[in-house]
Amino acid sequence: MNVADRLSFFPALYNVTENPKVGMWLLYLTIVALSILVYKLGFAQKLPLGKSIMIYIFLAAGCTILTALGIFLPITEGLVVAALILIIYKIRLHQSKKQQSVRQSNGG
Repeated sequence: MNVADRLSFFPALYNVTENPKVGMWLLYLTIVALSILVYKLGFAQKLPLGKSIMIYIFLAAGCTILTALGIFLPITEGLVVAALILIIYKIRLHQSKKQQSVRQSNGG
């Protein structure tokens, strides 16, 4: 059985089997970026700078485990789906608030 056939989309895209050093760094950076995006869109609160730095340090540390799992499991793809769902939610929430403010300013 060929290992390259079992890779999920992003590791196959980054050629993890042919160039593992660069491929794994690209996979790690992709997972970190998507994790930060999902965190900011769904869970972030206004925190002091020190606490925010600690959150991002632990987020980056946790992404090392996700990168190892993401070689054969669809971790990155799941983060893409989560980010898309949260982006759609934020857009719809913004539109809903905008419509409510227009209704209130029109008096009804």
